[in-house]
Amino acid sequence: MNNLPSNPSEYSADQSSIDNLLWQYVQSLNPDTVAQLSKPEPKVAQIMEQNLRGMLGNLPPEHFGMTITTSRENFGQMLASAMMSGYFLHQAKQRMELDKSIQTLHSSRDS
Repeated sequence: MNNLPSNPSEYSADQSSIDNLLWQYVQSLNPDTVAQLSKPEPKVAQIMEQNLRGMLGNLPPEHFGMTITTSRENFGQMLASAMMSGYFLHQAKQRMELDKSIQTLHSSRDS
């Protein structure tokens, strides 16, 4: 059954409600937890940086000084994309660690 709203304004209201719940959840987290979640591993940070450079242009910042002007909406979309990339990479890492743990369990059980 299709649970999507019938018109775009309903979707926008539903998304806004979800965004508010997420924001409330993040605000309820322990500051140490937020700090830990805000620091990606160096490899993840490198991938995210490459992703953002791809969106903004590939000029290396150490050789070029540039200013980018955009709207609040476009900046928000770019930020959301970067956050989703980070979330995806974090979930992929967790999945990899789970797979390794399961393989280790299977290997130790077969021995």
